Amino acid sequence: TPASTDDPGTTDTPAPDVTETVTLVAYESFPSEDTPINEQLAAFTADTGIGVEILIAGDTGTMLSKAELTAGNPEGDVMWGIDNTFLTRAIDSGIFEPYVSPGIDSVDPRFTDLVPNGEATPVDFGDVCINYDIAALEGLGVEPPTSLDDLIDPAYADLLVVENPATSSPGLAFLLATIDEYGDDGWQDYWSGLVDNGVSVTDGWTDAYYGEFTYAGGDRPLVVSYGSSPPFEVLFGDGLTEAPTGVVESTCYRQVEFAGILAGTDQPDAAQQLIDFLISEPFQAEVALNVFVFPVNTYVELDPAFADFAVIPDESRSLDTEDVDANREDWIDEWTDLVIG
Repeated sequence: TPASTDDPGTTDTPAPDVTETVTLVAYESFPSEDTPINEQLAAFTADTGIGVEILIAGDTGTMLSKAELTAGNPEGDVMWGIDNTFLTRAIDSGIFEPYVSPGIDSVDPRFTDLVPNGEATPVDFGDVCINYDIAALEGLGVEPPTSLDDLIDPAYADLLVVENPATSSPGLAFLLATIDEYGDDGWQDYWSGLVDNGVSVTDGWTDAYYGEFTYAGGDRPLVVSYGSSPPFEVLFGDGLTEAPTGVVESTCYRQVEFAGILAGTDQPDAAQQLIDFLISEPFQAEVALNVFVFPVNTYVELDPAFADFAVIPDESRSLDTEDVDANREDWIDEWTDLVIG
């Protein structure tokens, strides 16, 4: 999820007979125009009389920082997109009002176990992984990497773009993947190797994928993105029947995203109804094709393109949430000193 804008924008979902309106704060890649997700929000409005405005607030790290500054007097009513790498920080900052939805039993318990007291509500999951442009690597005569180790090989010099973990949730997930691989005392040397090998860093996913990744017109054929990116290219490419991008499965780090009621909302009842809707089958059925992550509602079937082209590793990388909570800021500070200087 990206972090390339500072100015939030608001999109109204038109609907009849609106009696009250809630604001859904979301990260930059959340659909805010005419898409099936927005059509579902319009259907929610038609059923409940509750209008939904979408307030785009940057990438997850940027969005969370803004929410912390306005804790208790929030800019919106519900927030979409805090992930498991930032969850404990969000909870400790007091930005969410706990709530357990009546529909929570439809959500995979692997995800609800992360919030046993209803601190937030799981809404989607996916894996942050190294993606590569198949044709671009072939044109360079370079084989796709198969491991994190490969990325510091001179054969891949100046080919990789990553996101800043201080501002980007996929950037943080990739940093955590390297800590998982090399340990608390070894990841620093690995990142020094990436710097020596010409890694490029952007603020967020949009700048990395659509700015520097070769498949979108940039000059770097390796990017930190998602295991669900290949089906996106197939579904929205011009007549594609095979994915033009690949995923390095051994690099994947599991990411779970949450929605939460913002503490201090003036409309807690309407906010609760929106949370209920966000995990319902009609809305969850649109998550994969619109946000390009996977639904947490166990009753939703994926589009065949996802079954054919998405990568969902049998065993994704992960770190203990308490370990991440205890060390996140120190790790980010160390990374900044090493990579940004």
